[in-house]
Parts: sequence; structure tokens; C-alpha cells
Amino acid sequence: MPAARESLLDAAYTALARRPWSAVRMVDVASAAGVSRQTLYNEFGSKEGLARALVRREADGYLAGVERALATHSDARDRLTATAEWTASTARENALVRAMLTGCWSERLPSPTLSAVPSSSAVPAQRRADGPLPSPGDFVAIVRDRAVAVLSKPGAVKSDTADLARSCELVVRLALSCVAAPPGEGGVADLVRTALPRQAV
Repeated sequence: MPAARESLLDAAYTALARRPWSAVRMVDVASAAGVSRQTLYNEFGSKEGLARALVRREADGYLAGVERALATHSDARDRLTATAEWTASTARENALVRAMLTGCWSERLPSPTLSAVPSSSAVPAQRRADGPLPSPGDFVAIVRDRAVAVLSKPGAVKSDTADLARSCELVVRLALSCVAAPPGEGGVADLVRTALPRQAV
């Protein structure tokens, strides 16, 4: 029931924008999605299951945006700049992404454990949501590794790949610093271009 699941996640996200997670009621989420409460429980099992699925969806959406940013330009610096800008803007606009990237979960948000939880769900998407969720360090590694995979030149020597990985990680960490302390004029792009000499990537 993918359409109902997405509607329920949309309704939960909208409810979370209006009130703290502790005040979000399952019956209200089901009603807003136009499905029965039983359908909601069949999909997610519990409010904790709904929270895990919502966090997983937002993590997947962020990482899909990283993939798009890395595919946007032909120049490696421009690709990394686009990735940094995506990271900073998404974290600014999406409280769940900001919490996942920084590890700073406010009392308004659900804060599911990052480790896997026992899952008896028959729904494959929920079994995945019940698996381990990425930590801030995991996100750094995932984005760095995806950037390296896209930007590596065929036949590159190991030292060149290691240098590229360091540059990619620097960009990810710089973007995360902009989440915590937004940059002034010139924004994230100027910081990335200053930090990455043209020959670095």
C-alpha cells in the first residue's frame, strides 16, 4: 500500500511542522491522510514505527538530493559546491534532516534510536525503517563516498583517490558547519571554492 504509506508520512510530516511530536496523535495522522487508524497501524505498527519511517524517508530524500547535486555539473568543484549548498539549504528547511546531520534532536522532534529495532512488520519498507538509521558520522561517510565514486577518474592511483576523499569530506564537513553557523555574504559556495583550490579535485 505505497500510496497510503506516503500519504501517512506526508500527514505526519505536516503535523510535526505544526506541533511537537509528543502532541501528534495517530488518529489525527490517519484522518489527515484519509485512511483508517487500522491502516496506519498495519503500515507502521506504532508511533515509534511511524517516527522511524518518517526519519528514514527524510534521510533517503536528502541522499537522493546529494545524488542529483553530484550529477548536475561537469566540473568537480561545481559538483561539490552544489552538494554543499544542497546540504545547507535542506538542513535549513527541514528540521528532521538538520537533526539527522547534526545529532541535535530537539524536544519537538521524534528521536528514534539509531540502532535497529526488532521488526515483525510484513511491510518491506517498514522492515527497512526498523533497521539502523544513519548517525551524523554515517552521513559524512555516505556523502563523501558517493562523491568519490562520482568524481574518481578511471585508473586513478590510490594516493589521488585518498586526496579526493579528503577533499570530499572537507566539503561535507564545511557544509555541516554552515548548518550550525550560517555563512554571511557569498554563502556556502564561496566557502567551498575558497577551501578547495582548483587542483584539489
